[in-house]
Amino acid sequence: MQQSPVPPEPPIYRRIADGLREAILSGELRDGDRLPGENALMAEYGIARATARQALSVLINEGLAVPRRGSGVYVRQFRPIRRHGSRRLSRQQWGRGQAIWDSDTTGRPYTVDEITIDREAAEEAVARVLNSVEVWVRRRRYSVDGRPVQLAVSHFPAALVEDTPIIGEDTGPGGVYARLGDLGHTPAHFTEEVRARMPHPHETVQLDLPAGTPVMVICRIAYTEDWVPVEVNEMILDAAAYVLHYDFDS
Repeated sequence: MQQSPVPPEPPIYRRIADGLREAILSGELRDGDRLPGENALMAEYGIARATARQALSVLINEGLAVPRRGSGVYVRQFRPIRRHGSRRLSRQQWGRGQAIWDSDTTGRPYTVDEITIDREAAEEAVARVLNSVEVWVRRRRYSVDGRPVQLAVSHFPAALVEDTPIIGEDTGPGGVYARLGDLGHTPAHFTEEVRARMPHPHETVQLDLPAGTPVMVICRIAYTEDWVPVEVNEMILDAAAYVLHYDFDS
């Protein structure tokens, strides 16, 4: 009986990366811990610098580690944010003055650490959806546990939100959806489209993404009870930081 061929042993850089990955996933190495450097790996395994660099690059490309210039390579573990698609947009959430992000983070500290608000000419696709050539645009960056995780750009018809708290930095309890409700345009329906891609250069910088980390792009449209669109929101999510959770009835 012919025996199955024995698969070749993986190259040494892969074996080193596998060992380090196991130490990270088991908790032996924790978020923020410094991984063994190139010199340490060279000495331990008797390998060339290029091989040590390859081993560390595997973990960097997987999003498990991040290099810091002049310092070394560090574990980059993060408890994923569970983004529950329907629960976070429920009127019970923002209608009683809670932020959507309270549903996502369940007590973890989060901040809006960058925000700009401008009146602009609407891009063609946005103008077509909102039936408005002028829009107010809210651009934000969100961080959780001190780590940037999402960029969001919301567009509102200019005439609808002019001179309202929606164009201020602090939109008050319940956020923009509660304020739209105050205006008589309560969001009642939402659609979301989700796709994945590699980040653009400025997104890599703003989200501090390691090489090889993709992003998820979510485009949401909010409608009133009569299906009048009142917001177009594009969100760029660090794919390594999120789990997308949706419930469906048959």
